Order: sequence, then structure tokens, then C-alpha cells
Amino acid sequence: MATFSSEYECKLDTKGRLVLPAKLKAALPEVGGGELVMRKGFDPCLELYPMVEFKKLDNQVSSLSGFDPKERNFKRNFYRNITEVELDSAGRFLIPKGLLKFAGIDREVVVVGVGKNIEIWSPERYDEFLIQDEEEFSLQAKKFLTPNQ
Repeated sequence: MATFSSEYECKLDTKGRLVLPAKLKAALPEVGGGELVMRKGFDPCLELYPMVEFKKLDNQVSSLSGFDPKERNFKRNFYRNITEVELDSAGRFLIPKGLLKFAGIDREVVVVGVGKNIEIWSPERYDEFLIQDEEEFSLQAKKFLTPNQ
């Protein structure tokens, strides 16, 4: 299972292609590692998944009921902005213009490994979503990482 971490400052080329940082590329699964799925994030960023990880998420979403209006609406919104991307021989992939617009990305990007997937942010928006206060980060760590007793 791939685990992605760290953050990288990158630039898109003139065609809107991004070179995946070498350490993230090296963490891709051996089987189907060049097959990636990109989608709009829940935050104003793009999410990039190795196909094997996306299939796990896809199984969860596709199992939602088509008879429940809220679940049906979630499925519709989840699937509408998904695109498969493939790394070329130089480790680049094209980001569709609509997704760039959604994320507010122009030329500069921050690429962040967040465990099972990768996020792609505009630098300005990324800074807005980071926890700036170390005390707040400590409180969240205690809340999310302390085992239930």
C-alpha cells in the first residue's frame, strides 16, 4: 500500500502539465502505478489517487443507495468531476482546465502527500487551510490520535 507524505512546491508547464515529485512517484504501487484518478477535493484542492486506492473509495461511494435522495445527490456530485490521468515517460500528467479553475491554480502549486492520496493546491489556498497555531494542532492531535479508553 502506498503512503504519501511531505509537501513540494512545483510549477505547471505551459500546457498545464505537472511533474509528479520523484519521492511521490517512487511511492506509487508497482502494479498500475502510472494509472491515477484525479477529482475535485472536498476542500478547494485536487485529489490524486493511485487506481488501487481510488477503487476502494469507489466501492464505498457506489454502494450508496440510489433510492435515498441525499445519497443519490452525493454520488452524482462525487462522480461528475473525476478524470483518469496517466503519467507520461517524463512523469508528467495533464490537469484539465476545469479542475485547475476549481482549485484556483495558475502556475504555482503545492503538492502534498496525505497518506493514501496526494493533494494539489494553489499556494494561497493551501496556506488558508493549514493549522497555524501549534497549540491548536496539539489539541487536534490529542483528539484524533489518542486511543479511546
